[in-house]
Amino acid sequence: MEQIRKTKRKLRHKRIRARIKGTAKIPRLCIFCSNKYIYAQLVDDEKGKTILSVDDRKLERKVKGKVLSANEVGQILAKESLEKKIEKVVFDRGGYKYHGRVKSLAEGARQGGLKF
Repeated sequence: MEQIRKTKRKLRHKRIRARIKGTAKIPRLCIFCSNKYIYAQLVDDEKGKTILSVDDRKLERKVKGKVLSANEVGQILAKESLEKKIEKVVFDRGGYKYHGRVKSLAEGARQGGLKF
C-alpha cells in the first residue's frame, strides 16, 4: 500500500514538473515532506542550480507540531529570498495534496512577502 502511494505521488510530481519551470528571476519553490521534516528550496531550472534551501531540522525556536514548523519554514524562506531580491516564485507542491504542512508552508511564504 505504501509503495503504491509513493508511486502515485511520483507520477503526479512528474506531471506537474512537465508544466512548471523556474528561472533566475522567478524560481520554482519546490517542497519535499518526509515523515519527520519538511524541506523547501528555490530552484533555477534553466541553470539547474538551487538558489536557496530551508528546512525545519535546525529551527532556532522549536515550535510544537509539524504544521506550525512548516509555516515557520515558509516565513524563513520568504525572508531569505527577499534578501536575495526574489519576490515572485512558481509553486511546486511536489505531488503532495495542498493540505496540512504543504498548505501551511505556502501560507507562511505568502505572509513573509513572496508572491505565487
